[in-house]
Amino acid sequence: MTVGGGGAIRGVVYNEGMSRSRPPLSVLDLVPVSAGSTAAEAIAATVEAARAAETSGYKRFWVAEHHNTLNIASSATTVLMGHIAGATSTIRVGSGGIMLPNHAPLRVAEDVGTLATIYPDRIDLGLGRAPGTDPSTARELRRGASDVVDFAADIRDLVRYLGPVRPEAKIVAYPGQGTNVPMYVLGSTTAGASVAAVLGMPFAIASHFAPHQLAEALEVYRDSFNADAPTATIAEPHVMVAANVLVADTAERARREFSVIQQMFLSLGRGGARKPLPQPVDHPEAGATMLEWQRVQTMLRCSFHGTADDVTAGLDQFAADTGADEIITVTYSHDPSVRIDSIRRLGEAWLT
Repeated sequence: MTVGGGGAIRGVVYNEGMSRSRPPLSVLDLVPVSAGSTAAEAIAATVEAARAAETSGYKRFWVAEHHNTLNIASSATTVLMGHIAGATSTIRVGSGGIMLPNHAPLRVAEDVGTLATIYPDRIDLGLGRAPGTDPSTARELRRGASDVVDFAADIRDLVRYLGPVRPEAKIVAYPGQGTNVPMYVLGSTTAGASVAAVLGMPFAIASHFAPHQLAEALEVYRDSFNADAPTATIAEPHVMVAANVLVADTAERARREFSVIQQMFLSLGRGGARKPLPQPVDHPEAGATMLEWQRVQTMLRCSFHGTADDVTAGLDQFAADTGADEIITVTYSHDPSVRIDSIRRLGEAWLT
């Protein structure tokens, strides 16, 4: 089932008439904290979710940097990456992403380079331009806003720090140099798509909460991709699209569990972003104005809930509409066991 409107994504045409195998599935996890639980419990649940993703055939498990919010415990992103990598064996672990306005590139390179040294060929570095928080908190992080030019320049610095050893370099990331950690540019608009294209890097689009420029961003990225850029890490465009998913044994149960993220986005629109995840309800729209509920439906347009068959069918169409090379799934639930069960059910169904 598609939430908030389904069907083809207007403006996206990719290999029409050609069959494609299913793209890999990955997980983006924000270490969600439910009402009545603690950050420690949320982190433990995320580790279990990563283990479930690994055994169910997912390619990557990413965590995202957020600050000053009581419903997300992923502020120390690289610390969590190391914890998750240490608790798993084969799945790639990465950031989805580290928000560069908050960090000096050299420090990012040292942190991620150290992880790549401990866990060779398992660490990814997804990079975002937003601060991942409110303006006041961003100032406390001592970096602040980043424009597109600064963002691209910071990524170029990271390419130098994590790329091949340069004997002539006066400043090196150690550990870090020579690890060649794969990098991904994150974005939700044509601006992020342009940066990824100009740099010749994979592009991950946050369509799970910002689908409004999905078609345009994919077109800009593919049309402008520069495989000859000095920073290029791939020979042709590589797109990762994000979708909210919730799989359960019945469509009705999945619909009810999906109300958690709907309530979260409704609260977000009312300025209540710091609240822990609520319990599922039968009618999340109750008490919302028509405008508020339409806003939630629009933001969650790239969402799928239902049985494993329902969701795989929806994701198959989503992949066809976008030409996705990889799908990043995002699952919120008040009960962590529901999220873990959803990850397992979808992964197993996707591989059959």
